[in-house]
Amino acid sequence: MLGKRVKRTRKGEYQLRLPAEERDLLRGLPGQLRELIGTDDPSLRRLFPPAYKDDPALEAEYRHYMADDLVASHQAALDVMEETIDAEQVSEDQLVGWLSALNDLRLVLGTRLDVTEDMYEREMDPDEPRAPAFAVYSYLGWLQEQVVDALSS
Repeated sequence: MLGKRVKRTRKGEYQLRLPAEERDLLRGLPGQLRELIGTDDPSLRRLFPPAYKDDPALEAEYRHYMADDLVASHQAALDVMEETIDAEQVSEDQLVGWLSALNDLRLVLGTRLDVTEDMYEREMDPDEPRAPAFAVYSYLGWLQEQVVDALSS
């Protein structure tokens, strides 16, 4: 069983207890997502879902006014994660940024992998070519749960 990776301190900050190999994995992910944001990559659809699915005119207006803000909020979360990847402690605001970045990374990866509910019910064949990506996806979900638990403690 893996130990807690995020723990609230008595001073109200949060200790990041990530081994070096996990930090190394996480270090590269924000940059990869940053390269995709602003493109038409279909794996971004869950980061930027339509607000007005049945009304193209309203959707276009919404995108006109909100697109920059949506991109900026995703970028800001990635910035926080990148800036604090080697930190031993982070503030609550920084940990909320981590939570957002982890969620964004997981949504995009899950979309790319076409994750479905039944995938949780069966074990992944280690010879499956996508097995390493599924392992990263699972790890991101587990770490996201760790962050949520720490924030709610």
